[in-house]
Amino acid sequence: MTAPAISRTLVAEGAPRGGLAALCITQTTGGGILYYALPAAVHPISMDTGWDPALVTGAFSAALFVSAAAGIFVGRVLDRAGPRNLIVAGSLTGVLALILVGLAPNLPLFYAAWLIAGTAQAAVLYQPAFTVISRWYGPARVRPLTILTLIAGFASTIFAPLVAALSNSIGWRAAFLVLAGLLGVITIPLHAPLPQPVMDPGSAPGPYPHRQDSAQSRPP
Repeated sequence: MTAPAISRTLVAEGAPRGGLAALCITQTTGGGILYYALPAAVHPISMDTGWDPALVTGAFSAALFVSAAAGIFVGRVLDRAGPRNLIVAGSLTGVLALILVGLAPNLPLFYAAWLIAGTAQAAVLYQPAFTVISRWYGPARVRPLTILTLIAGFASTIFAPLVAALSNSIGWRAAFLVLAGLLGVITIPLHAPLPQPVMDPGSAPGPYPHRQDSAQSRPP
């Protein structure tokens, strides 16, 4: 079998119809809301609460630190259990975090909400998405990974102006409650149908850990 034929077989067996498009949508939405929303809302938050802008921005930095630290745990979960449950749980965590952001009565609770958001970032953004793509496409993964990265790059272009407009029109607290709703409505229904890999305990994940045939062919 020639190399192009192998690539076509990998794509046909590994990638569900519409799966790449779904991840492009969820990565753009998740990145735009969980990553770019706070920098776009620093001024309205500071003006409304009197919190120093540097302290508000510090919550974003704290979230990134938590995201980096949680990435170690996320990688282990991806290896052992696959991405679907992790990404769905991350989406739900992100929704909760954004609600807490909008309701935070003081700066410590505001920071606590963003620490939770950092955990959600680790669970829903590029790391698990790249794992999904790599398992779907195997050696043919370069092109879909490039497409995903390019499209998700529009997250700031779409959501930074949206967050600023919402904050100026309905207030930053209501804006983050709206963003929580958007995150839940868009990402959870698209993440939930992702194929859940069947992992072989004790073995490293291969290009197709979600295929059922190997599990069914093992003797009892």
